[in-house]
Amino acid sequence: MGLSIRAYARHRGVSHVAVLRAAKAGRVSLEPDGTIDPAKADISWERSTEPGRSKAKSEKLKPVAEAAMGSVRETLKEQGLPASGNVTFVQARTAHEIAKAHLARLRLQRMKGELIDRARATALVFRMAREERDTWVNWPARVAALIAAELGVEAHPMQKALETHVRAHLAELAEVRPEFR
Repeated sequence: MGLSIRAYARHRGVSHVAVLRAAKAGRVSLEPDGTIDPAKADISWERSTEPGRSKAKSEKLKPVAEAAMGSVRETLKEQGLPASGNVTFVQARTAHEIAKAHLARLRLQRMKGELIDRARATALVFRMAREERDTWVNWPARVAALIAAELGVEAHPMQKALETHVRAHLAELAEVRPEFR
């Protein structure tokens, strides 16, 4: 005497309807008393079932990358939620929903024009700084003769002195590096 259809379904980890369909299709043979011999049925089931559709008991869950787990922990910590030890599915789902909400907020801010493209902003600041520097580098040549006339000195030495001091000052300014966050 074998297992009942429902007992065999529990044994396989499938619904009893799946076992009934397999029996009707001839993939699993029933004993004369209507029960199923699990040893014979398992062999028949494995042989006649598509590999992609089976849920083998030996199949294990794939390990989650530590980077993903770290990302979940970091997201939860940013929100003031507990994230120590093993991360549960509920915690991972919460972190996922938080990330989706942040992304939706950023998209909305971009659509409203509240956000700017970082690359464009950086290029604009660079261009403006270069124009400012070029203006200062050319300034001594423009004003040296005027200052020299006011002070009663020669124009050429005045221009050289101004250029030296302006370039030294620009070199000091070039050493300052703003932090972008």
